Amino acid sequence: MQTIDDLDVAGKRVFVRADLNVPLSGTDITDDGRIRAVAPTIAKLVAAGAKVIVASHLGRPKGAPDPQFSLAPVAVRLGQILGQDVAFATDTVGDSAAAVVAGLADGQVALLENLRFNAGETSKDDAERGAFADQLAALADVYVGDGFGAVHRKHASVYDLPARLPHAVGLLIATEVGVLKRLTEQVERPYVVVLGGSKVSDKLGVIDNLLGKADRILIGGGMAFTFLKAQGHDVGSSLLQEDQIPVVLEYLERAKQNGVEFVLPVDVAVSATFPDLKTKAPVADFEVVAADAMPAGKMGLDLGPATGKLFAEKLADAETVFWNGPMGVFEHPDFAEGTKAVAAALADGDAFSVVGGGDSAAAVRILGFDEKKFGHISTGGGASLEYLEGKTLPGLAALEN
Repeated sequence: MQTIDDLDVAGKRVFVRADLNVPLSGTDITDDGRIRAVAPTIAKLVAAGAKVIVASHLGRPKGAPDPQFSLAPVAVRLGQILGQDVAFATDTVGDSAAAVVAGLADGQVALLENLRFNAGETSKDDAERGAFADQLAALADVYVGDGFGAVHRKHASVYDLPARLPHAVGLLIATEVGVLKRLTEQVERPYVVVLGGSKVSDKLGVIDNLLGKADRILIGGGMAFTFLKAQGHDVGSSLLQEDQIPVVLEYLERAKQNGVEFVLPVDVAVSATFPDLKTKAPVADFEVVAADAMPAGKMGLDLGPATGKLFAEKLADAETVFWNGPMGVFEHPDFAEGTKAVAAALADGDAFSVVGGGDSAAAVRILGFDEKKFGHISTGGGASLEYLEGKTLPGLAALEN
């Protein structure tokens, strides 16, 4: 793959496909990690004298403008991070975009409105998607792919547009791919994988592929209860995917055959009700119980302290760690301890640690950990998982051609 160092961009219109899909509370950005992640690529293009046109999706609008998903707040924050004004186009391929792009001088930056306000961006129809890519291509001379969080999507701006323009990868994607190769091709051992999140079905592919690569797999979050149920334990009213139990049993058996250690919770923090994440009021019936003695009518919402300690011990000798998915409902203080235990073990350890995007990356920031203590914090949870599953990612394949 070409990188931006291989391009002559002075005086050229450079279309940067970023991933600026940041969490919003109204118009307030609650985590600007993805904006900061792409800023070095944009800054480098600015310094080289390019006219930089940044584009991204935000949320899941239904192919038409929706004010709650506007990128306008992102334009302001991007300008603050870059230290220069960022012009904002109120559409993607309409009159505003054309005027804003035409008004750019060398070294200036514009942000287009949400790509997904156009049905062609996410269309399953190749012709409709291609027509939208043609409109985007008319705005630019060069394409730079740097939205790692979207490279697993066959979308117009990710998959079709690179074929229409000279193209290269930005600094962020180059870094992400290098990191993922360290998790798949150049692994230093012991290699420990920590998986959490709500649904076991979301992680089956990556477990399947890693059973031949990892030395140890630690399971937390809501997905742990399907594993505990598969082992014959009652899980109360915890999140459970009963239809996945046969697959889980097969994986546990394969792990045993391959010498891969599976580590499940030994105690769990439970409650009869889901906590209020707005008020964060203390949960009255919060208690910690053994993982094999969960009471009926109560749901597991976090690892217990014994499991937090166990997981830290299982991470202590690791040379490589991949972590994807929180260990509990970390947004509430009563159920954040399991996620904190894993984050602290990685921050304090010597392993090359990769935090696999999404909620895990948000948890590290929200819980106040220093990002520099981790080897790499990914910007793309879904993309990282699909890469580790061994899948071809459409956006990367387009940039390799």
